[in-house]
Amino acid sequence: MIKEKAIETLKIEAEAIENLIPRIDDEFEAAVKLILNCPARVVVTGMGKSGHVGRKIAATFASTGTPALFMHPAEAGHGDSGMITEHDVVIVISNSGESSEVVNILPVIKRIGASIIAMSGRRESSLGRNCDYFINIGVEREACPLGLAPTASTTATLAMGDAIAMALMELKNFTSKDFALFHPSGALGRKLLLTVGDVMHVGDENPVIEAGKTIRDALFIMTEKGLGAVSIVDGEQKMVGLITDGIIRRAIGKDTRFLDAPVESIMFDKPLTIGAEKLAAAALSVMEKHKPRPVTVLPVVDGEQHVVGIIHLTDLLRQGIV
Repeated sequence: MIKEKAIETLKIEAEAIENLIPRIDDEFEAAVKLILNCPARVVVTGMGKSGHVGRKIAATFASTGTPALFMHPAEAGHGDSGMITEHDVVIVISNSGESSEVVNILPVIKRIGASIIAMSGRRESSLGRNCDYFINIGVEREACPLGLAPTASTTATLAMGDAIAMALMELKNFTSKDFALFHPSGALGRKLLLTVGDVMHVGDENPVIEAGKTIRDALFIMTEKGLGAVSIVDGEQKMVGLITDGIIRRAIGKDTRFLDAPVESIMFDKPLTIGAEKLAAAALSVMEKHKPRPVTVLPVVDGEQHVVGIIHLTDLLRQGIV
């Protein structure tokens, strides 16, 4: 009984979203363009469950490059309508289109001069008759067995809000860097803002040795710097190869006399590298996807292959990228 009802609920809500697709019409496009060209903000309002969904829609807009806020319709009748300006676009959400708190503020919005986009299930409703653009979020049935609790209708509204927001992102050419600007805190911000150059080891912390030196010399440097690798460079400090502690361990298992051989004899001559301008998260991806096994260290090079630093997996761990 539990599984059956849960599956039925998901099917009903999935059907509600599927039925929205034909409603992405010319009027929807015009409404999106109205928001795109809005010189001020999007004000989202709705009562009850529609209000809860409206808050999420406003938050999604704001975090994806469309300035937006939520206004409670009941509070709007007691002064909060003052946050609306004639340059705003107001998205009014009401499945029935007759919520009294919502209907009561429509004359105020019109008097202020803001444009109104209705998200409703009834075009013939008070809201539908008094809007500039109508977006149909109506559903055939709710998932609630009583047909009362907003379920499929709120799911459809949320999905339509996402559709508007994603269309606006595309039109604004909103990039991951733009997204990072609005999400500077926490793990997400670190992944989007932190670059390789922010965390790499440079200067005296960067283990580097010139070609022609012995493996013994490289081992001393590797031990001193504690990063498990040494970049091999030529006289111009350009990348030639890389020696890791793993290479040395495997070589020791065969013959310890190799320590006096030149570094070129055991180095990787085509090591993975990365640029300092790349995101630290990109460095993690390169490390994880290396075949046949992941790597833990990446030399950092500039456009002319000069070795400018090195980054280790532990650096990413400390920054919370992993």
